[in-house]
Amino acid sequence: MRKLFLEDGSVYAGAPFGAKKDVVCEVVFNTSMAGYQEIVSDPSYTDQGVVMSYPLIGNYGITDEDFESKLIAPSAFIVRDYNDQPSNFRYTKTLSELLEEAGIPGITGIDTRKLVRNIRDTGAKRAFITDEDISVDEAVDMIKSKPVPHDQVKRVSCKKRWYARTANPVFSVVAIDCGMKQNIVRSLCAHGCNVTVVPYDTAPEDIVNMKPDGVFISNGPGDPEDVPEVIGTLQALKGRLPIFGICLGHQLISLACGAKTYKLKFGHHGGNHPVKDLQTGRIEITSQNHNYAVDEASLAGTGLEVTHINLLDGTVEGVAAPEQLLRSVQYHPESAPGPEDSGYLFDIFIEMMRKR
Repeated sequence: MRKLFLEDGSVYAGAPFGAKKDVVCEVVFNTSMAGYQEIVSDPSYTDQGVVMSYPLIGNYGITDEDFESKLIAPSAFIVRDYNDQPSNFRYTKTLSELLEEAGIPGITGIDTRKLVRNIRDTGAKRAFITDEDISVDEAVDMIKSKPVPHDQVKRVSCKKRWYARTANPVFSVVAIDCGMKQNIVRSLCAHGCNVTVVPYDTAPEDIVNMKPDGVFISNGPGDPEDVPEVIGTLQALKGRLPIFGICLGHQLISLACGAKTYKLKFGHHGGNHPVKDLQTGRIEITSQNHNYAVDEASLAGTGLEVTHINLLDGTVEGVAAPEQLLRSVQYHPESAPGPEDSGYLFDIFIEMMRKR
């Protein structure tokens, strides 16, 4: 038996899969019905235990082509009904085998509806997952004794630059890797961009010396205020080159312009979040994965204007400052997994570089 203890003292008991390992992590839920491989390989989930609200997980296995990074990111994976006999001609291993290789514990057979409601109603919580027979008090003490990490971007960013090339390139983009998903690189290449991916702490003048047509700031894990290196780089580059940010990149652009961010009650994680484009009135269904948001009131005087809002809770989902060559969105236009409603945002970035 494997148990999940929340810091509020609640306990969820289930069966183990994946690795045998004790972990302390923050628990969040994802509402996507498919795409668990892309989710477990998304670096933005570093140090988090992911609860899948859709009950059946594992039924199509793991395929070699569908990873979003080389990192298997979550600290734990929590499901209602794990299937260890995939039906998919493309699969090369099971989800349990992947998690076991990566040293990540999974737990199945718990009431994920109850767990998701707990998080939704009272907020994200830290948890301790173990196979040991311990008391609730011991588990809560274990959670409290484990410090909250603040170095996630440093751990998941690439250690040296690398390149992605495309046939007949039109533009050159430097992408600052804060924990980037590979479909972002694929999307930029598909739009005619050669991409140079650089570590999060690359100096701004080093980026300028690469002579890019534009700069991209990626998604990534953790609190955006924990990445002052990227904030400083953006302050040095804004107005000099077109800059486009996604997810954590959106938050970092806002911080670099003087705005503030805050932690959401339980975050946005899933492939079905409605977002309104305030410039066109169009409603997009979006893929999201973030725990922090930009404080709309703090945007006053920054030069940034709100371009998109979340229709579920009214949070800021996009900002732009054309005179500073800045644009960003909180959600994922590259999807993977998720809907493709927002792919036009890459066209806007291309047009920013073309005009310049």
